[in-house]
Amino acid sequence: MTANVRISRRKFLKLGGGMLATGLVGSYPFVIERYRIDVNRYRITIKDLPKAFVGFTILHLSDIHYGPFVPLWWLRRVFGVARSLAPDLIALTGDYVRGRESARDLEIIWPELERLKAPWGVRMVLGNHDHWAGHNRAIELLEGGGCSLRNRSEVLRRGEDELVIGGVGDYMEDDVLIDQALSDRADNTPRIMLAHNPDTADLPYNSRVDLFLCGHTHGGQVNIPFIGTPVLPVRNKNYNYGIRHSGRSTLFINKGIGWAMIPIRFNCCPEIAVIELLEET
Repeated sequence: MTANVRISRRKFLKLGGGMLATGLVGSYPFVIERYRIDVNRYRITIKDLPKAFVGFTILHLSDIHYGPFVPLWWLRRVFGVARSLAPDLIALTGDYVRGRESARDLEIIWPELERLKAPWGVRMVLGNHDHWAGHNRAIELLEGGGCSLRNRSEVLRRGEDELVIGGVGDYMEDDVLIDQALSDRADNTPRIMLAHNPDTADLPYNSRVDLFLCGHTHGGQVNIPFIGTPVLPVRNKNYNYGIRHSGRSTLFINKGIGWAMIPIRFNCCPEIAVIELLEET
């Protein structure tokens, strides 16, 4: 014996609406937020910053992760937004691709990176994924482009005022030579260092470093209200995103553009960061 169960139009619409809402909420981290892009502005103070560099702007991009679910068309859109912001300098802190043994991906994304322009140029270091994609090829592309700060530094000059910008190799897959990179720079000159992994700031070094620009964490990709970021791929779990401090140095940790473990973002949108330098008072 069977029974026919009738459902009213109102109940049907309510049930359908609930299923649709559940589907949208469930799909949001996979198909919506990770294709959003936030332009976030930060003001960071540096001790003894020369007056000529007060208000100097650095656009910081990290963890682009070109590859599956981070398509070239979307990255071109991201880079277009970056160019339109007209910063003084652009800093890139690695992980330009995602896949292992994918040197071809490095060769595809590199011309797109080279189209980024700023009055004071573009400066770059590598991340662990770049080494995993093709260690030798990643270094060749980096060193051949004229933008490398891998274990070296240079001086930016405005009149008689100076600002040092340097960088180091990746914490996991390369040599990290902070003191060597800054060995011929005057101690009274403020220094900014590019380092893919924020754990770099906890390594022993003797040189003055006022600000590390880092990535690697993706902000945790998932930021749960009242709980925080459950997964962070760093030793120091204080290093999730934003402005942090380590000993004598300030860190800025970018939330990144792409994804690492799984292709989701929740309450942690991809980020283009624009950092304005101010003098510490």
